[in-house]
Order: sequence, then C-alpha cells, then structure tokens
Amino acid sequence: MNFEFKNENNQRAVLLLHGMTGSPFEMKQYGKNLHKAGFDVYCSCLPGHGKDIKNIKKTKWQDWFNFAEEEYKTLKKNYSEVYLGGICMGAVLALAIAEKHKDVSGIIAISTTLFLDGWTIPWYSFLFPMGLHTILRFYYSFPEQDPYGIKNEIVRRKISALLKENTVALNYIPMTCVYELLEMSKQVRKSIKNINHPILIMHSNRDDLTSLKSADFVYKNVSSTVKDYIILKNSYHLIVMDNDKDLAVQKSVEFLNSISSFNNSELKQLMS
Repeated sequence: MNFEFKNENNQRAVLLLHGMTGSPFEMKQYGKNLHKAGFDVYCSCLPGHGKDIKNIKKTKWQDWFNFAEEEYKTLKKNYSEVYLGGICMGAVLALAIAEKHKDVSGIIAISTTLFLDGWTIPWYSFLFPMGLHTILRFYYSFPEQDPYGIKNEIVRRKISALLKENTVALNYIPMTCVYELLEMSKQVRKSIKNINHPILIMHSNRDDLTSLKSADFVYKNVSSTVKDYIILKNSYHLIVMDNDKDLAVQKSVEFLNSISSFNNSELKQLMS
C-alpha cells in the first residue's frame, strides 16, 4: 500500500499524506506525476488506517502526527529540500508539521479539512458534539456513501466497487476518527500564525466534505509571504483523483519549481 518513487542523488523530495480513512492509493497517480517532474515522492499508510476499522478506533491524532513527523525527519536527513503535500486530513497534518519545523521547504494543502461543513454533511450535524464528546463516539460509525468525494461518475463507480472490497480505504468512518481529526484541526488553527513557509492551497468550490471556509482560513491566517490559493470548479473532495487531477498536478509542479533552489540542469547533473 505504501509507495515511493525515487532517483539516485536527487535532492528534492515530497512527503505525501493521505486523507482520513483513506490510504496511499488515493495519492499514487498524483505522486507518479510529481516524480516525472523531477521530485522523489514518498507516501506511507498512516497509523490505524488500512483494512481493519478496529485499529483506527484506537488511534489518536498524536499517533498520526508522530508517525508523519518521523517520516519527515528521515527524509530531511537525505534531501536538501523536503516538501509536504497532503489531502483532507493529510493537509491538516502537513500544516501541523510545518508549524513545528521551520526547515520544511514548502507545503501543498489540498482539500484541507479544518471544518466538516461540506454539502453532504447532514442537516442534523449540529447534534454531532453530543456524540463526539461522550462515550457514544466509541460505538458509532458513518458509512462511506455516494458521491465518495468524486464528481467524475466513472471514477466514482470504481471507488465504490473498491470500497465494497475494503481494499483501498475503510468503508466506514468511525466517530472516534472524526473526533481526532477535529481535535488536531483545533490545534492547527491555534498555531497557524507560526507557518511562514511557501504554501499552495487547492480546494474545490464543490467539496462535499469541507467547504472553502477551511482553505480561506489557511490563506488568511498563515504568515507566509509566498502563498497561492487556487479554487477548482470541476471536482469534489478528492481532487487528485477527480476531473481536476491534471490541473492539480500542473499547479503543484509549477509551485514546487518556483520555490526550489535547484533548476532542471542542476538536477540532471546531480543524478548523472
């Protein structure tokens, strides 16, 4: 399930972080395209994620953070530049790591989920705190359901079939997982002024899980002098698998190259 794409002597790496109850599968094609553009790419399955819903119910947001932070530290020992790219919960994790580590070279935050307020969130969501902050959260899970974060109907059917097989993501979202995500999001919002790294924010105006409120908050509150905010209009939550996936790659590569200290000729010389 984990993946890495690398070349000998490359000096630029991107650590990708997948979304809540997802897996590296959702980032794999995006990662391949970043690699084609000259970046080594790494993505590992976050703690509690995988095939067994029992594991994620025991996982705290600190477990996700500590795991991702160690991945970042390992890459930093071997590369001159290490970038963080995340989707959904992975984007929140990328922000959390950057708040603590000033040597992060740049951030790509996709479908950042600081607030659960997308158009598929049910009207009775105002009752969620009653479940999230009581013992009820250990007993209830939400089934993954249409549209599965995907606008493209062909891709959506494929994802639906894979979810039934429980091979690429969990087909239920435990309330404990939602609680931990929101707790981590709360911590990130408190310290977001500490982020002064170059950042690219990409978010769909039709995100079914989290509205533009999350992306707006990041853009307005980071201290970064280099920051770009792209609103996509032909995808839902899983931008890297949806109709805007090629545009997301293009904007990501342009952003990374614009802030990198290495040009293509220097990289070719290093890797030769």
